[in-house]
Amino acid sequence: MIALWQACGLVVAHNNPGRDIDRKLKVDPQLFLVGCEGPDVVASVMGGYEGHRGWINYLAVSPDCQRQGYGLRLMAAVEALLLERGCPKINLQIRSTNSNIIGFYQSLGYKVDDALSLGKRLEHDA
Repeated sequence: MIALWQACGLVVAHNNPGRDIDRKLKVDPQLFLVGCEGPDVVASVMGGYEGHRGWINYLAVSPDCQRQGYGLRLMAAVEALLLERGCPKINLQIRSTNSNIIGFYQSLGYKVDDALSLGKRLEHDA
């Protein structure tokens, strides 16, 4: 999984993907979806819902498997799971270095919100 995320440019210095996986497996693991080709992990998405908004994290498709429908299928599946939970809206964030993905999300109906994203790191040894 981590190798997939690295190949997709989703791992940055201040994130610890192993810890992200461990945390997700403790909180709504059924919203952690994985796509495989035989024994190989080729796609993933993490969904989340805290009762107000849904969130999408770590949508990744192996560079060798992009444009084959994995991202579309994973997004449809995680959206359906969030909707089943009563989620009224999904938010996601895109790093400024990953702006080429905006068109993909827009093709799925996502729009740029008039909002500023703020964050505070609680763990400094990610």
